[in-house]
Amino acid sequence: KDSVGLAAYTMDSHHVQRYVDANGQLKNEGDVQVGGFSPYAISYAALTPQAAQCDNLLAPICLSASHIAFGSIRMEPVFMVLGQSAATAAMQAANSDIAVQDVPYEALKQQLLADGQVLTWSGPVRKAPVALDLDAFEGIVMDDEQATRTGFNSRSHAIGPMVGVGYRHDGNSNKGTQSIKFSVTIEQAGTYELRLAYAANPNRATNVPLHIHTGQTSQTVRVNQRKPAEQPPFATIGRFDLPAGPVVFEFTNTDTDGYVVVDAIQLLPPTP
Repeated sequence: KDSVGLAAYTMDSHHVQRYVDANGQLKNEGDVQVGGFSPYAISYAALTPQAAQCDNLLAPICLSASHIAFGSIRMEPVFMVLGQSAATAAMQAANSDIAVQDVPYEALKQQLLADGQVLTWSGPVRKAPVALDLDAFEGIVMDDEQATRTGFNSRSHAIGPMVGVGYRHDGNSNKGTQSIKFSVTIEQAGTYELRLAYAANPNRATNVPLHIHTGQTSQTVRVNQRKPAEQPPFATIGRFDLPAGPVVFEFTNTDTDGYVVVDAIQLLPPTP
């Protein structure tokens, strides 16, 4: 209710450490900045100390905030906004010969608005992406963490919903050299519906090669990852006749025209 500016919707807070998990996978820990959030208001009270301690000090940089909040407040545009707000309040306090804590907020608000400040966010509200457990789905479900990879080292969890903690992508680079394979054992031969979770977005590839290896035979289909999923997070790739035994679903980035993203696959068994 006494906003003197909006904090950025991005953060500058990075990994604390890297570690190897029980499956021998290298993982990052401590990154809280991915995903984004809506801009939020910063209170004038965060810039002022207690009046009994000091009545002529404003702190737009070392303001009162948790370390998580400060991760977004510390962005340069936010410091610029807070500096303008603090200077305006200091001028009003000096002109009225009052403590900075006693500056009438309505007078400060009107001046900030007149100077072009944005004190209330009216744009779209960003929501944290939803992460879903493997157990939430029927059939055979495998996450990208269970696949065998050559490349696909880039990870993200910016766009949801997603399966597990995030998804893999090729970084839209090194085309023709990266692949990710899901090895599945089919117990009952039949026609299975194959679904893929890939976090659709306009920068995705429209022609992702999917090679289905069954014994001595293979077939290839193309996946348009700009197409939104019909059953989020999964999009139906097609129905395939699969024999009993090992089957490998291999995604590559050969000649693709955008980012290739792989989150998880789902196989729905034949209908009796």
